[in-house]
Amino acid sequence: MTETVSLFQPASRRLDGKVVLVTGAGSVGPGWGNGRAIAVRFAQEGARVFGVDRAVQAMDETRARIVAAQGEFEGVACDVTHSAAVAEAVAQCLARFGRIDILVNNVGGSAKGGPEEMSEEVWDTQVDHNLKSVFLSCKHVLPLMVAQGAGAIVNLSSTSGLRWTGSAQIAYAATKAAVIQFSRVLAVQYADRGVRVNTVVPGQLHTPMVETRLAGQRAGGDVQALLAQRQARIPLPFMGDGRDTAAAALYLASDEARFVTGTEIVVDGGMSVRCD
Repeated sequence: MTETVSLFQPASRRLDGKVVLVTGAGSVGPGWGNGRAIAVRFAQEGARVFGVDRAVQAMDETRARIVAAQGEFEGVACDVTHSAAVAEAVAQCLARFGRIDILVNNVGGSAKGGPEEMSEEVWDTQVDHNLKSVFLSCKHVLPLMVAQGAGAIVNLSSTSGLRWTGSAQIAYAATKAAVIQFSRVLAVQYADRGVRVNTVVPGQLHTPMVETRLAGQRAGGDVQALLAQRQARIPLPFMGDGRDTAAAALYLASDEARFVTGTEIVVDGGMSVRCD
């Protein structure tokens, strides 16, 4: 995960003048995680990016890449499972940039196990991490978008919310399915107030999290073995990464998607439509 070339070229400046708040804008390691790729891609398209992450240092590479692209970035530490922390981050974004045009809810993570194996504490943490975080960010940003008369929200789900993807992770699957329905309901509720809400559904991508966390959990630390397992489920002969998620999120956030709300873009190389 040491690739350092430009994210995409050329940029078309589709987000000039827009302010975007990205949750989980850092990464657990070098490379293109979803949050980092979204933040950098949006900045490359002209957006001023306000990023939040539990650990502010996790956004160092995000910041460096945005600065290298001559973009504008402000990052703060924030635990998006706590309402007061989210409210403070939103206030800081307003103080820095004056508005929020786009919200991208990227925070999430999986835990293995079904109801028998999983502790109640892990279940509760998964619900907070994957679903409550989306609720809280929307709760605090929506009033601003309504007052502006416009806004775009992009929530990140997972193909685990659509189908079995190879391992029992009941809380992750349940919460990611809930994110999709949450977005659909919100889209209808706020359509007449100028706010669009859509979901990106990434599949099994090659991100820093695969190398730093999942390989240890599922393949005894053997990254190549885990990548081979994941690639075997994907019809396309390669594995995508956070840049593919970012491209889908960019479309949904941009004015090109002005007539698109309450829907999903699945980014999984065809995995979720396989029957075997």
